[in-house]
Amino acid sequence: MEPDDVRLDLERAARRGLPEAVYCEHKSPDQVRRIARLVRERSPGAVVLFTRAAEEHVEAVLEVLPDAVHHADARLVAWPGEPPEPAGRMVTVVAAGTSDLPVAREAELTARYLGRPAELIVDVGVAGLHRILGQVERLRAAGAIVVVAGMDGALPSVVAGLVPAPVVAVPTSVGYGAAFGGVAPLLTMLNSCAPGVAVVNIDNGYGAGHLAAQITAPLP
Repeated sequence: MEPDDVRLDLERAARRGLPEAVYCEHKSPDQVRRIARLVRERSPGAVVLFTRAAEEHVEAVLEVLPDAVHHADARLVAWPGEPPEPAGRMVTVVAAGTSDLPVAREAELTARYLGRPAELIVDVGVAGLHRILGQVERLRAAGAIVVVAGMDGALPSVVAGLVPAPVVAVPTSVGYGAAFGGVAPLLTMLNSCAPGVAVVNIDNGYGAGHLAAQITAPLP
């Protein structure tokens, strides 16, 4: 008999309109494998994301769901492999630096697999302010903007002062010692002087992409 330590929330999509994701970090490969089996048996065809997936988790998922797709740059496995047809307003994900790209990609892919059109703008941090100013037209076309930044975390406040859309700010653990593993940008974002900024946890690209997908969902 298999251990009784896995219980999927199979009704979440019916309750909330968006499916459950499986957070793989700190789970054993065997636990992830058993979760993948439950997904295959009880949620055929439903979108499922396996986040923070290390190589051993990826192998366990693909063993059970061979048609899943591994996005290594985001540490994410998606099943089915292709996102649904997009609907709703655009989610634009902005990464301050190339070092923030893994978290930004997690946010972008989450929005895509939850059914939104999504695009990614990379390396437009405030150290070269002209870079983000050159993207203002694209930013103003978005329904929600996810801004991913480490170090001083100043970019979300700048973006929020330029656009009408809500901004979801994601602090990353990128930065030297005084960034305290993302605490410094987290506090900067929480103290944003521009209104309309919501802040998720450090490195939480999934949470940011999910919130942006909710904001930009088509009206019923």
